[in-house]
Amino acid sequence: MKKKILDNVKTIFYALVIALVIRSLFFQPFYIPSSSMEPTLLIGDRLFVSKYSYGYSRHSFPFSPRLYGKRFLPKRPARGDVIVFKTPADNRTDYIKRLIGLPGDTVQISNGDLYLNNIKVDKLRTENTKIINCGKRIINVNSFIETLPNGINYEAVYNEEGTMMNTDKYLVPINHYFFMGDNRDCSKDSRFLGSVGYVNFNNLVGKAQIVFFSNDKKKGSFFKFWKWHKSFRIKRFFKGIL
Repeated sequence: MKKKILDNVKTIFYALVIALVIRSLFFQPFYIPSSSMEPTLLIGDRLFVSKYSYGYSRHSFPFSPRLYGKRFLPKRPARGDVIVFKTPADNRTDYIKRLIGLPGDTVQISNGDLYLNNIKVDKLRTENTKIINCGKRIINVNSFIETLPNGINYEAVYNEEGTMMNTDKYLVPINHYFFMGDNRDCSKDSRFLGSVGYVNFNNLVGKAQIVFFSNDKKKGSFFKFWKWHKSFRIKRFFKGIL
């Protein structure tokens, strides 16, 4: 009997160690709780983030232990990557945004257009209006396909009733990055220097790779199986993130 209990304890211990290794070194699941990355990511999406994409820092591990001050096996992110990072304000909270500005870049919004290094980012209007979440509100937005200098394109939306037309010119410090949400007028991101601002390379957790599950809570909880046909977003299952 004691041997059986000991064997079960060992099995659970080994399983936890394996799960910890996978979570720390390879892939970690994340849940999307806000609308700041709509329409790319929706509230209720669950996704996998690759931990190895940019190498490893203390934030790659649970509870962010202060074991090593730099990044191990560092790999620089590419402009346009959708990345999970720890906010500089507390080094604890996970945010997910799109990488817009690299170290040394200037970033500015002028007359509603995004500029990188004083060059306007190309954008193409896709449709007149689209309905998007903005916190607890529903808003109409103008939708554009923006194309970054490295050719990466994505859909970004701007509030139809008024957007952030003009900002200061942001100069991204060395070893830092500038992030923005695709839902431009409903995103707390690097434009807000007091709360997010520039993100240190060591604060990057990993690259968002794939949505493996998505459930719309407004149409039914996961535990209400009789509403799964309404709440499950089947088309989003195993959808790559661009």
